[in-house]
Amino acid sequence: MLIDEDWRLRQKLERLLIDSGYRVTQVDSCERLFDLISRISFDLVIMENQFPGFGQLEVLESVRSINPKLPVIILSTSARTEDIIKASKLGAFDYLQKPFLDSDMLRLVGQALEAGRLVRCPVRFAQDPDDIDDDNLVGQSQPMKELYKAIGKVAPTDATVLIRGESGTGKELVARAICQHSNRVDDPFVIVNCVAIPENLLESELFGYEKGAFSGADRQRIGKIEYADKGTLFLDEIGDIPLSIQAKLLRLLQERSIERIGGKHPFQIDVRILAATNADLEAKIKEGRFRQDLYYRINVVSLTLPPLRERVEDVSLLADYFMAKHSKNIGVRNPGILPEAKTILKSYDWPGNVRELANTIEKCLIFSKGRPVDEAEVFHLVSGAEMDTGDAPESLDVSIQNWVRKKLSHDQNNVLESLTDRVERLTLIETLTVCNGNRSLAAKRLGISRPTLLKKIRKFGIETSDHQVSGN
Repeated sequence: MLIDEDWRLRQKLERLLIDSGYRVTQVDSCERLFDLISRISFDLVIMENQFPGFGQLEVLESVRSINPKLPVIILSTSARTEDIIKASKLGAFDYLQKPFLDSDMLRLVGQALEAGRLVRCPVRFAQDPDDIDDDNLVGQSQPMKELYKAIGKVAPTDATVLIRGESGTGKELVARAICQHSNRVDDPFVIVNCVAIPENLLESELFGYEKGAFSGADRQRIGKIEYADKGTLFLDEIGDIPLSIQAKLLRLLQERSIERIGGKHPFQIDVRILAATNADLEAKIKEGRFRQDLYYRINVVSLTLPPLRERVEDVSLLADYFMAKHSKNIGVRNPGILPEAKTILKSYDWPGNVRELANTIEKCLIFSKGRPVDEAEVFHLVSGAEMDTGDAPESLDVSIQNWVRKKLSHDQNNVLESLTDRVERLTLIETLTVCNGNRSLAAKRLGISRPTLLKKIRKFGIETSDHQVSGN
């Protein structure tokens, strides 16, 4: 939605955005703006900061009252600090001074649309693999159930949360779930990927800067922290932030104040901090690469996402979920995944965790040509080796060899026990599933006594409810 008194600017912006693939509606009155956004789900509003008959930023305030999750970019010929701060506090996504470069506008539009999507799309705790309308945290294993409970407890508070887990486990989804179940759900949710921004730009991206603060600072810029005022700031990969910036983050957490680069006076800020890392922060502290006092400040509550290899029970559910999701996105029929293929999926280590599984399922869907995904296709993708479907035992040996080699390259001690426990656990799960949870029948198929089977179920923490285990 475009609204600006300058019809020439509206026409120019409309052409720019349409040429970039966006659908655009432009209006020339605030009344028309209010009417349309109250009836139609727009993704972004680009507007001037004041209009005849309305006080400065009064239109922005009205837009936010109608739809608090709608991102708004303010255009203005003024660069007064007071105006920028007011717009930020009222929830504007960003403030762009006229005249501006097309590249700056397109960059800002892309960022605003992505921010709006993240705020609007709720993270759900999915139990049904066909529930694919939103981004979901999927899993019924005990570690995931405990995670859901922890999210429910911490979300309504303002506590700082440190989310830990390997790459690809879904840390951003957890951060969004916390925000969406918090009292700040209608306020800004700002994501900063600390490794995606060059070190020399990260400080200005976070804290902003004053005009003239350094060479090239030809105007004031509001940082991400200030844009998140009253809302939530998610610092992804916080373990990689330079020590100099860590000191300024510590001040934010201790005093709830920040200072722009080149500024003379700190000012108060109200923002909830969520942080995530896949790094060993304790080791970084010992090496002098992470401040211990900052660690204590961000680690008020710690949530740990288990790697996929430690919640094998969820692999089938996740595979079905991603198959349904990718089928919908691509616009093809869901061909399904054969049980034999799921067995291979559950035996793989998944170093890339849920993200790697999602990518694998998408590839399977693309190459399946409408047929159910079989074990040959899955094995080819997860092992990186060709598989002869007529020679499954030999291919299985290759898969196991690759698995053992990978395990040996990561683990130093107790490799044999770790590998045999993994195989035994998977064998128990599959046998219980095939036997519909009948323990006596499962024990017979495994060639062990029923008490031995029950002992192993307890040892490996197998959720009997997930396999419909009966008392027979």
